[in-house]
Amino acid sequence: MGHLHLSVRDVEAQKRLWVDVLGGSHSKLGHMDMAVLPGVVILWERGEPEGGTEGSVVGHLGFKVRNLKDVLAKARANNITIESEQPAFLQGPDKVRVELMEDTALPTAVAHHHVHFFNSAPKEMQAWYAKMFGAIPGTRAGFEAADVPGANLTFTAAESPTVGTKGRSLDHIGFEVKNLEAFTKKLQAQGVKFDIPYRVVPELKVAIAYFTDPWGSYIELTEGLAALAR
Repeated sequence: MGHLHLSVRDVEAQKRLWVDVLGGSHSKLGHMDMAVLPGVVILWERGEPEGGTEGSVVGHLGFKVRNLKDVLAKARANNITIESEQPAFLQGPDKVRVELMEDTALPTAVAHHHVHFFNSAPKEMQAWYAKMFGAIPGTRAGFEAADVPGANLTFTAAESPTVGTKGRSLDHIGFEVKNLEAFTKKLQAQGVKFDIPYRVVPELKVAIAYFTDPWGSYIELTEGLAALAR
């Protein structure tokens, strides 16, 4: 899909979650820590987040695991809070909420599965991502949803108002895009206003652009990050 970018108080605790518990391959990307898991890159850096994922428009992140019992055992060994086992939810460091779904046929031990959005207009959000990103609309477990390569985007009506992601522990979500400059122009033509317009980061040779969706999800678009994560 791209990446999930965290702003955290405890850098080492995040490493325990994404590397020791979920088995990500750890390295550095500039000043940031990076864990590569099948389907997604996790980036995190030290910050002072205003809150966790709960109450944010992105309420939690979802991963499939081949052996749920083993992953929960690793969570206990690494002092990661287990909110529940059926369904399985972890309360990660800096209150990053993670759902785990067992799939015994999974070819890898873990794989990225979904980003779960909560807001007042799930159908409108589904239609927006279908229009802007070419996401394929459908349902998942009774929820409105849309698929992009490498991820399911799930949309649920929030029981109370949610806030934007920027400044929270999950600061933004990222999509890797081919021909990013042309794609940003396409989005601009459809009314998207960029917080940070298209530019290339020379030291990384990665192109980036940032915008905020109509419901407060801060989004980074990248071209070239996938190559660095191999």
